[in-house]
Amino acid sequence: MKHLNLQNIDRTFWGLFILLIVVAVIALFSASSTLVYMNHSALGPIGQQMFFIVLGIAAAFVIQFIPSYWIRLGGYLLLAISTLLVYSTMIPGNPFVVSVNGAARWVRLAGITFQPSELAKLSLIIVIADQLARIHSEEDKRKYFFRTLIITAVVALPILASNLSTAVLICGIVFFLWVLARIPWKYTLSVVGIAAIILVLGYLLVEFAFVRPGREMHGPFKRATTWVARIDRHFDEEDGESKYVLTDDNIQEVYASVAIARGGKSPFGVLPGNSKERDYLPLAFADYIFAIIVEESGVLGAALLIFIYLAILFRACNVSSRYSDMPAMLMVMGLALMITCQALISMLVAVGLGPVTGQPLPLISRGGTSVLITSIYFGIMMGVSREQMELRARVNETIEESREDAPVVTLE
Repeated sequence: MKHLNLQNIDRTFWGLFILLIVVAVIALFSASSTLVYMNHSALGPIGQQMFFIVLGIAAAFVIQFIPSYWIRLGGYLLLAISTLLVYSTMIPGNPFVVSVNGAARWVRLAGITFQPSELAKLSLIIVIADQLARIHSEEDKRKYFFRTLIITAVVALPILASNLSTAVLICGIVFFLWVLARIPWKYTLSVVGIAAIILVLGYLLVEFAFVRPGREMHGPFKRATTWVARIDRHFDEEDGESKYVLTDDNIQEVYASVAIARGGKSPFGVLPGNSKERDYLPLAFADYIFAIIVEESGVLGAALLIFIYLAILFRACNVSSRYSDMPAMLMVMGLALMITCQALISMLVAVGLGPVTGQPLPLISRGGTSVLITSIYFGIMMGVSREQMELRARVNETIEESREDAPVVTLE
């Protein structure tokens, strides 16, 4: 029972985790009005999400006591399973795949619907961190750079077919892990340059061959026309008044802007429970939940939420800087970066500073898979911090014992 010693749990991580859950519960009740109306009851949609939140808390508590060594081993198995599931979403007519708004991102097994890309994100960070931690020489840097590059490409390719923003986010986190592992810039910047060229050429091809002529795109990358259209709509400045004309394409952006404008009238917003735009904003409980948070809590509420996400990253930096286990350090930084970067992207989209991406706000947007996976992120980071505290306690005990056993020398 030594591993269940609660004295060594990371209270800072737990505090940030609980704060996010409190925000999630408040936002859930505020932004789920359309779900409650459609289900004629609050018990269904809200009760289901509360179940996942409680399950996430339990998962984080248990996982924090699992040694990081076993987490790294399990990461390889999870990566293999999640990669197969992600590739299965590209198979036409797959009966286990569920499509929403033309995006085949979900898999239904044994009555449970989830996004395998969320599992792939988690396991990829664990595996990449473990691989980069094996670098001991300059030759190893080249070897493990190309190995992690191949692993990332294999995992990100099927995700790219249905979710461009998630694939780019994954690649961005891997890039940061390369930097932390001190991979030579000539390797990392070469990959960034090649990826940028491919994305630009792909954008131009889809824009002029499909979007402007009004042609449909088929195959695994058929959603490319949707991505390009969203980018065009975000940067289109030819008609300054067009963004105020409500259409099926911009309805989320318009109502999100109205919600933020209402919240900006007071530092405290309109206060929780008084949102009006939640009844008009499609999926207010999902991708655009930050707009409802700003409407109800104003600038102060938005600033507090941003602070919480940044505090998670700062805490991860603090834990990693004092930890001698390189795989665990890279794993903690990768997970913290994933949470923080995803949150910032979701917020930027909600306030109109980026094209629509579909990225949920970690632990706050409605979605069982997202809540559980984010909770597991916290559990792993807490576990690494716990190991560090226990190691430090054992070292201090050894020092104290050595002092007590040392012979007493007296001078006469």
